[in-house]
Amino acid sequence: MIRRKLQEIVSKAAGRTADILMPPDAKLGDYSTNIAFVLAKEQGKKPAEVAEQIKSQIEPGLADTCDIKALSNGYLNFFLKPGFLQNQLSEISKDDRYGQSDEGKGKTIIVEYSSPNIAKPMHIGHLRSTIIGDALANIYEALGYKTIRWNYIGDWGTQFGKVLAGYKKWGPSAGSGQALEDVTMADMLDWYVRAGKDLPEEEGQKEFKKLEEGDAENKELWKKFRDVSLREIKTTYQILEIHDFDVYKGESDYDPQLGSLIEELERAGKIKESEGALIFDLDKYNLPLGLLRKSDRATLYLTRDLASMKDRLKEYNPDTLMYVVANQQALHFEQLFAIAHDLKINTAYLVHVKFGMVLGEDGKKLATREGKVVPLQDVIEKITALAGTVVKQKNPELDERQVHDISHVVGIGALKYNDLKQHPYSDIAFDWKAMLDLSGNSGPYLQYTYSRLVSILKKSEILNTKSETNPENLKLLTEPTERALMKQLLDFPDAIAKCAEFYTLNALALYLYDLSATANQFYELVHVLDDDNAARKVARLTLISTVARTLKQGLNLLGIQTLERI
Repeated sequence: MIRRKLQEIVSKAAGRTADILMPPDAKLGDYSTNIAFVLAKEQGKKPAEVAEQIKSQIEPGLADTCDIKALSNGYLNFFLKPGFLQNQLSEISKDDRYGQSDEGKGKTIIVEYSSPNIAKPMHIGHLRSTIIGDALANIYEALGYKTIRWNYIGDWGTQFGKVLAGYKKWGPSAGSGQALEDVTMADMLDWYVRAGKDLPEEEGQKEFKKLEEGDAENKELWKKFRDVSLREIKTTYQILEIHDFDVYKGESDYDPQLGSLIEELERAGKIKESEGALIFDLDKYNLPLGLLRKSDRATLYLTRDLASMKDRLKEYNPDTLMYVVANQQALHFEQLFAIAHDLKINTAYLVHVKFGMVLGEDGKKLATREGKVVPLQDVIEKITALAGTVVKQKNPELDERQVHDISHVVGIGALKYNDLKQHPYSDIAFDWKAMLDLSGNSGPYLQYTYSRLVSILKKSEILNTKSETNPENLKLLTEPTERALMKQLLDFPDAIAKCAEFYTLNALALYLYDLSATANQFYELVHVLDDDNAARKVARLTLISTVARTLKQGLNLLGIQTLERI
């Protein structure tokens, strides 16, 4: 908020966009800019001279906001005035929508994320897309965008033929004694694995071909397995506290359109045949050939994704179409976006939000002892069990139900924050102990900070600080940690905006960590409940209430719940 205001004013005076920086030392100001140094270098002038010129232009408009110091090296440092900070706190404390905005009003964004396969339980590979996509969707909703949460299910392809072949060999129809109604995704995975080991490849291909041709039995089984899979997937989302999706569509929804899509591309002269396969030449984009149909006439992900893109653009006319998918698919999306550009159907801004792998504490890809992919349910159970140990140690008087409920929120919060505090492009390590550290940069640390602040408010018995606070009393907030908190509150909207601009969540996560660190310093250094100055006590409670609300709103945007007790 204030950072943007400073940028607008300084940029106007400089005649170009100025970066507003955070000085490494608070003694150097709350904000700074090096624009005078940049201009001086270009104009052959002394940095101090240019800095003074800019200062004289902007100082009148910022007289009530900050003091400005022009340094000899060309830096301009801004020191926010106490009165400005106190007035801002007064306004923020009364604004329940603080941090939200209408900047996206009238705009639509589709965020595709998670996208698991049916017939296979979700695994660790689905975690990052699910967490990152859900949080990004929260951010865009908070900024006023019409946000469509899209789950593109992998429910088609020859791999499903293996499930059908395995079912017919070892499932209920083969006399296993199990009822079809009792089939789970674990059963489907077992059939898939066994079919891959013990049945000829042609068996799976034959069953999928029958499904493609509309075989009644296979189609009915496919529908049943899809329904069971979606039910279990949605249960996992509930456990992970992931918002409901607006759209569930699978690859199967686009399969009937692929023939006409390829015909359309052939008529337009956009594709050519090579050894029986159909390819899209992307040489002018410096990309490898895009394979749309194999020589056996089987279509691929690229073809189905192109059909899906056309469907989304036609039905929703979004301003932005975002895909939250792993780094490994970078080439695929470069090809997809290039084809969309070549066909002139890229009416939306296309974004691939990439992310790295999940690593174990040894720095290697997280896997089971047998080298297999780790089921997501196992990860959830482990983190909540470890969280339960922490909760019991801290609160031995709690009963099992209370421990269970609290450890679930703490564990899921730890899991999400461990991911979102880091840049998505990076691989992330699962250091289970660090993830649950109540004194480190962790989700539980932020949740614990919130609970400490709420406990002060409860003990004060002044629950509605909005009605109790006289703005004049806020002038009594003069302690260094009080000033630091008031200043940090101003940066909340900027942290949210940065997430939306750069498609990352670490700006908000680290903002909340810094706010929590300062709040804990305040908690240790400033006595609130036994303050004998009643007016100052209420002013401090207003500050605490506003910081607590900001923490809660920020954590909720990341998909993390708060607790009033840990």
